[in-house]
Amino acid sequence: MVQGVNVFGQGNGTAKGGSPRARVASYKVCWPPVNGDECFDADILAAFDMAIHDGVDVLSLSLGGSASNLFNDSVAIGSFHAAKKGIVVVCSAGNSGPNEATAENLAPWYITVGASTMDREFPSYVVLGNNLRFKGESLSATRLKHKSYPIIKATDAKLASATIQDAVLCQNGTLDPNKVKGKIVLCLRGINARVDKGEQALLAGAVGMVLANDITTGNEILADPHVLPASHINFSDGVDVFKYVNSTKSPVAYITYPTTKLHTKPAPFMAAFSSKGPNTIVPEILKPDITAPGVSIIAAYTEAEGPTDQEFDKRRIQYNSISGTSMSCPHISGIVGLLKALYPSWSPAAIKSAIMTTATTLDNEAETILNATFIHTTPFSYGSGHVQPNKAMDPGLVYDTPTNDYVNFLCALGYNETQMSVFLKAPHQCHKNFNIINLNYPSITVPNLNRSVTVTRTLKNVGAPATYIVHVQNPNGITVSVKPNVLEFKHVGEEKRFEVKLKVKKGKATKSYVFGKLVWSDGKHYVKSPIVVKAI
Repeated sequence: MVQGVNVFGQGNGTAKGGSPRARVASYKVCWPPVNGDECFDADILAAFDMAIHDGVDVLSLSLGGSASNLFNDSVAIGSFHAAKKGIVVVCSAGNSGPNEATAENLAPWYITVGASTMDREFPSYVVLGNNLRFKGESLSATRLKHKSYPIIKATDAKLASATIQDAVLCQNGTLDPNKVKGKIVLCLRGINARVDKGEQALLAGAVGMVLANDITTGNEILADPHVLPASHINFSDGVDVFKYVNSTKSPVAYITYPTTKLHTKPAPFMAAFSSKGPNTIVPEILKPDITAPGVSIIAAYTEAEGPTDQEFDKRRIQYNSISGTSMSCPHISGIVGLLKALYPSWSPAAIKSAIMTTATTLDNEAETILNATFIHTTPFSYGSGHVQPNKAMDPGLVYDTPTNDYVNFLCALGYNETQMSVFLKAPHQCHKNFNIINLNYPSITVPNLNRSVTVTRTLKNVGAPATYIVHVQNPNGITVSVKPNVLEFKHVGEEKRFEVKLKVKKGKATKSYVFGKLVWSDGKHYVKSPIVVKAI
């Protein structure tokens, strides 16, 4: 337990790790960039080898790269060998959202994590000369004197040599100190780092910065430790601030000092940066698997650099607010640690299933999880949903997957003996009739449904004897039937197989992905699986 954890006084409280009393072993795989690369395959595989040798229980990988065939993917190869040894591997989904098909770390034997918000904010208000107030967020350590200051658009403050496209983003070397000095600068989000925009404004002599989202980042506002008073506002509020500046002869504004606010709504919602499915390497496997808090996360921070990670920033702090799937990934890793302690005999697949099937797809207003533009989102963003750690402790049933099924999965991808050799020491006799859609995964994805298909799954009882009844939410234009529709479990470890038939409704199906849900319940447990289908 660490008392007094805060970022410049904000979010102050007592912190503890996700797996209290767990011991941490760190393996360095990333180094100063060489020709643009900093995390090399050889280092990643060497770290996996050492971690397996050391007997770790959980591996948390807040790293990734462009999606590639699994036999060329060092994380997929290393994690396969770790999973064979009973090690649960957790990976980041990537920060390339909000576009679809951007998710990284796409193999089925690890947990891939997206990023969503939590119900805590650090509000900092932008107050305009016409008395309109817009709530943004910030962790700026400095505050303005309580008076209004001239506010200027970055494009109106640009150097003659700068382009409008670069200046609107407050990029390096675009702002004219003669136009900026003593004013608040209005910058647009994009391209360069949010904190870099504040640095450029300060270097040009600005007293503050208003950072406005573009349309793609919508309502996702992040609390950053800016080097000057600043507030990050959403897209619609940004439009209104730009309108005010454009329509006012001498526009002025004020930025309030940040505060800490809890129990905010709606929460969680998906971060705009969180990478999304569908899976570009194996479309039959839904990725990401789960989402967890990854926006404005307070965490321990190195004192080897300033909180903005900019050379200009000479400040040093012990804790910082950071956003990214690199922050959501260790949330899941901590939960895995707790589950490993509670159920040491469970396989990595069983632990993964417990986390996925107990997740929620609702926010704290009992509405479907939204994206950063406050539009209902899909499993391509959140996978099975937002993690619920306490419910994962008692899932009732799990979808367990033996290692041999993963080998058959690789065979079904058509990998040859050379490609298979990075996963297996000896040649393997492939199961000729294995279909990827029948991998015993906690989600069901059929990317090319032609008329109808039958998918099989097997559930293992990890709770008390109970009878489970199935409930189905049909994807639009698809009928789903389950046989049998009742499963009776009499003892722990008992397994039951069932079939799911998906059929295209004549004249009703679309050519895009549609989503449904399959739930097994005994009245106490709700074992939920997303259904993702695209008819052809």
